[in-house]
Amino acid sequence: MTAREDIWPVYVINMAGSTTRLETCRAQLAGQGIGFQRFEAVNGRTLRPDEIASVYDAAANRRRFRYPLIGPEFGCYLSHVGIWRDMLERRLDGAIVLEDDFAAALGLGDVLAGLSADQGNWDMVKLFSRRAWGRVIERRPLTAEFSLIRPYQIPNTTMGYALRGAAAAQLLARSLPFARPIDEDHKRFWEQGLSVWSVAPSPLDFGAEAEAGDTIGKARREGGATGALKHLRQGLKNLAYRAGYLAQLHYHRAMGR
Repeated sequence: MTAREDIWPVYVINMAGSTTRLETCRAQLAGQGIGFQRFEAVNGRTLRPDEIASVYDAAANRRRFRYPLIGPEFGCYLSHVGIWRDMLERRLDGAIVLEDDFAAALGLGDVLAGLSADQGNWDMVKLFSRRAWGRVIERRPLTAEFSLIRPYQIPNTTMGYALRGAAAAQLLARSLPFARPIDEDHKRFWEQGLSVWSVAPSPLDFGAEAEAGDTIGKARREGGATGALKHLRQGLKNLAYRAGYLAQLHYHRAMGR
């Protein structure tokens, strides 16, 4: 099938050596006429301490997040940063960013074409949510089967999103050095200055490879707290972090953001 020309450039983030994931992505996207370019993921486990220190604010992390970040989280964030830089260098109006662990729903091509042509007031549109939608602030049709929604709470994921070129520049200006995982930063739209929407129902889901290999979740569990007291302290920190996030979210939504 010939690649569609009505879709913004599509990036697929893929780690060196992850050929099975890449071929699965290729087959799914080709089946819907979606061309893409492979963007090699940053391997956070191989970063030198000085490379990490140049992009990561450890002091801010201790104040603003629940855990110190780990190698896969550095790599994930920097992979997306690399795409934003590439978008600016190519002067793209917008792009689609996909991580290589997705399963594509029928109609993904139409969703991406609709987003590429849409003139709505959004900067980023998330293509996946692992939880059912809660409160929705705005909703309007995107295709016959999918809607654009502005969710009250932004989903935790960077599996796939559409991003305008101007928003890529804004993210680059405000994201480095980072102190939290990338999806936690995107949830705080008031810090990034972005209007973040989503597609409903989600045109992406977890792929068969999503839980295989060296995932962030697996690495986090392997390096997690041990001992009853440490677990208690971590649990209390998690609760305080969640309460602080919700307080900020409710405030900014009440202010009309």
